[in-house]
Amino acid sequence: MSTIYLMRHGAILQRHPRRFVGQTDFPLTEEGRVQAALWRENLADLPFTAAVTSDLCRCRETAAIVLADRDVPVRNDPRLREILLGGWEGLTVEEVHERFPGAYERRGCDLSGFRPEGGESFAEVQQRALAVIAELADLPGNVLVVAHGGVNRTILCHALDIPLEHLFRLGQQYCGLNILTPLPDCWHVDAVNLAPVPPWRFPGP
Repeated sequence: MSTIYLMRHGAILQRHPRRFVGQTDFPLTEEGRVQAALWRENLADLPFTAAVTSDLCRCRETAAIVLADRDVPVRNDPRLREILLGGWEGLTVEEVHERFPGAYERRGCDLSGFRPEGGESFAEVQQRALAVIAELADLPGNVLVVAHGGVNRTILCHALDIPLEHLFRLGQQYCGLNILTPLPDCWHVDAVNLAPVPPWRFPGP
């Protein structure tokens, strides 16, 4: 039985107004690298038997920083990619309203099943992500999984028995960490969205 350390990738560049990112392959910013390095330090004494990441570079780089100088096998799995948003990727909400009239409203009414043009639904994301977790469930020890905000929310919805329609009620900040154990008849969730912070040390005299 494994304990899954489910992490979102570190920070990426966000333009203003914000745009839909989806599977666009942005690298980490320097802030994102600092966030991952904080987890490297905080988790230094925690042994990992394996690691699996989305194959997008922001997740691969996050995992590489967290596991630097460790002999941990890392596998890149496209099933952990962020939701594919098709024609919405790179657009602002206003631009989506202009180019796809009514689509944003339909998404709000069916967050689980709605597919943007050329994209996929959160239900489909959850199905592919849970298939990865199921393959990891029987591994011994601790497994690091680095994925994306949308992907992680779908996994947490399943673990907490929350309908996908409510997935955005779950916070997933950049480099936020969730800790969960998939059991045969339920999931045990120990932490959700822990922030990467400097390690606490007992002050000297």
